[in-house]
Parts: sequence; C-alpha cells; structure tokens
Amino acid sequence: MNTIIKTLITATAFFGLSVGIANAAGGETKELKHHHWTFAGITGAYDKESVQRGFQVYREVCSACHSLDYVAFRHLGQKGGPFYMEKCPEGFPSTQDCRQPIANPIIKALAAEYEIEDGPDDGGDMFMRPGLPADYMPGPYANVQQAAAANGGAIPPDFSLIAKARHHGPDYIYSLLTGYEDPPETITIAEGTYYNPYFPGDSTSLLKPEYVDDEGHVLEGVKVPYGGVLKMKAPLSDEIVDYADEETPETVEQYSEDVTNFLMWAAEPKLESRKRMGMISMIYLFIFAGIVYWSYKQIWSDVDH
Repeated sequence: MNTIIKTLITATAFFGLSVGIANAAGGETKELKHHHWTFAGITGAYDKESVQRGFQVYREVCSACHSLDYVAFRHLGQKGGPFYMEKCPEGFPSTQDCRQPIANPIIKALAAEYEIEDGPDDGGDMFMRPGLPADYMPGPYANVQQAAAANGGAIPPDFSLIAKARHHGPDYIYSLLTGYEDPPETITIAEGTYYNPYFPGDSTSLLKPEYVDDEGHVLEGVKVPYGGVLKMKAPLSDEIVDYADEETPETVEQYSEDVTNFLMWAAEPKLESRKRMGMISMIYLFIFAGIVYWSYKQIWSDVDH
C-alpha cells in the first residue's frame, strides 16, 4: 500500500512539473471559439442546407489539397445525407425510387462530373470513365509522395474523419479557418508558412533573438505567442464561393460554419439515427423501470413488515 501511495505521489509531482515546463516553454493554443452547432446535444440534428453548402465549399476550395477517401458519392444521397430525396422531382417516372442513391438524379449527375480510373480493359490497360454513385470521391493526388511534393513537404490530411480526429473537432476546424492573423512582432516565421493561434505548435523557437537569452531561454516578462505556424495559407476569403442562395452571406465565417457542418456529417453520417435510437432506448428503459417498480409494489403490498 505504501509503495502504491509513493508511486502516485511521484507520478503526480512529475505530471505537475511537466505541465509547468510545458507552460513555461509555450506550446499553448488560444481558447477555441465555441460555436453553436445544430448537431450538438442529445436531440441535435444536421442543418441540411448548411451541409449542402459545406460540400460546395469543400468541392470548390478544400478538395484541391484534401481528399475524402472514405466518402462515396452514394453516401451523399443516403438517408441523413445532404442530398437525400424522399421522392423524385416532377418529371421522373413513378417507378423510380429516388430514396436509393443509385436512382437519385443529383447523385448520378454529381458522380458523372468526375473522371474515375478503372480497368484493366481487355488489352490490360487502365482507362478513365465517368463516375458512378458507388465510386468513392477521387483525391487530388495519386499518392502521398505527390501530395508532399506539391505542398512543400507537408502532406494534407484526409478530411473524411477530421472532425472526429481532432480534439473538439468542429470548434477546432471553425476556429482554425477563421483564426488566421498576422504573426506577433515577437516572432519570425519562415517564408511559405502562416501563423495561426489555434494551430497546435510551440512558438518559442520562433522568438526573435532579443527575446531570449544566450542559452535560448525566454526572457522574463516575454509572452510566448499562442499556437504555431502551418504551411496552409488561409484557404477562405469573402465571396470566394458563390452560393445559389442569395440570402446566405458569403463570408469567411459562413463558409467556415458550412464546411465544418459538412465535415462533421462526413465523419459521423449516422449521427441523427443514432440519437433517435438512443432516445427510443431511454424512453423504453424509463417505462420498463416504472413497470418493474409498480410490479414490485403490487407483489409486496400484502406482505406484513
């Protein structure tokens, strides 16, 4: 027992020392912007129109560098997806079931806009064909080496699960996209890099020589800036994407909100059905517990205490 207590005390002291060193050396990010998301909470649901706009932002801006390897065109037309149809538009045959992605005219048209490598053919050669709803969305690069060469050695992450892979994913994505700013005067950043207080990093090594001593320690009273630098410049700017809905503002904030909604849907497309099932299960358990308690009272009501 004494050994266990000593171990816990030592571990606690070491953890506290480590945190103190980390704080002294920087490495902190600015507190994330806490946006109101419609999908948050036990009854939350996706804003379908925002997810649709977010897909447009991804397609016109983000897809130039970032892939969606685990998202197929058909996923966009499944129930809960941004382009799901309960029934076909007027003019389509009554026998056509647009609830199925393979028959969804939007999904079919969208997939056909992409060229998909297929094959081999009878001659053993690969060939290109129009996309089908069953195809997965093609990425911008053939391999990671090509991606790194095109981005100064940095490999853009796949966006399929990014909203779940990052801590406080939606808030992080929104904060990062809207958080680009000029670097503080106390640091110097390399050409081709961009400062963002919400991007994880340690700006200590970027401090100018006059803010550190001969041993590289931060001088007393000098505040190490939040965040770090990354090789992706601010991808969004006002009016960079033209929305069909003229009432929706075409601003960095709105684009960031919409693409974050889309990326959250891509990471968790079954969120709404999962929450519905959870609510049904909780209601069932509540009723079942009431019946059990009532039965208990009935069975033991005649027993003398």
